[in-house]
Amino acid sequence: MAVPVLAGSGVAFRRVLAHFPQELSLAFAYGSGVFQQAGASAAHSENNMLDFVFAVDDSVTWHMMNLLKNRSHYSFLKVLGPKQISNIQSYGAGIYYNTLVPCNGRMIKYGVISTDALIDDLLHWKTLYVAGRLQKPVKILTQNENDKLQTALVSNLKSAVTAAFLMLPESFSEEDLYMQIAGLSYSGDFRMIIGEDKSKVHNIVKPSVPHFQKLYNNILQDCPQVVYKHRLGRLEASSFLQYIDKSPEGQFTQLMALPRTLQQKITSLVDPPGKNRDVEEILMQVAHDPDCGFVVHQGITGIVRSSSLAQSAKTVLTAG
Repeated sequence: MAVPVLAGSGVAFRRVLAHFPQELSLAFAYGSGVFQQAGASAAHSENNMLDFVFAVDDSVTWHMMNLLKNRSHYSFLKVLGPKQISNIQSYGAGIYYNTLVPCNGRMIKYGVISTDALIDDLLHWKTLYVAGRLQKPVKILTQNENDKLQTALVSNLKSAVTAAFLMLPESFSEEDLYMQIAGLSYSGDFRMIIGEDKSKVHNIVKPSVPHFQKLYNNILQDCPQVVYKHRLGRLEASSFLQYIDKSPEGQFTQLMALPRTLQQKITSLVDPPGKNRDVEEILMQVAHDPDCGFVVHQGITGIVRSSSLAQSAKTVLTAG
């Protein structure tokens, strides 16, 4: 199953892309400069910074070429050369950002991540940093024919649905589901406490429900644990009610399907030091716990907190 590519001309984004080395396995634009958020005017959205992520197979070579083309984009770290920049990139969430870059009359920022690091995050939620962005609608600008990457992109969406199911009540609306998914990568992010708008998740989801539907429709239709009901016979997005199996057996199946890093975080929360019980045994215990959803949330919070802190500390250097 292919990850849907959102409709739209994308001409302005591709013009930005033309300024960079083209050896990209994946490039996408995201954020409020791409998708209008609730409470923001269209004019305001058009003036927002444009955010990009570039996945590259060889970080050292890509930074070497980008330094030749766009040396002014880098902070003082450019004097260290492409190899050291690539080494710095590998810390924290594995992504190197150049920010406040003027390009084609707009201000942009772009992050560079290795393809292998991206695939690892998508499959295992090692940091949930870029994987979290790809759980929300993005504008994919280019993607090469990498079957492993394509499989990882779809796996990330399935994992987001599974984690959201575990944290939601037995019945919920489609919008509730997308709110839960959109909030995964903000759980434990200290920026939500000190800087970001507290209604950020709501503002992302509310005007973008059709985009979320396009992203998740096939996964939800193929999910045997979901039952769709229509509220009052209407067909609006908000009228869909979904019912999920909250039995211990159902929750155990979902817990076993979670990415490896999240399973490890959950087991470390539940298993006392020194007992070293089998992961399957611990997850079965969690599946029977009335607070199962809270434990899953705490596990996600642990992943996001450590990666967001490390990445933000690194930004002090990379942004100069």
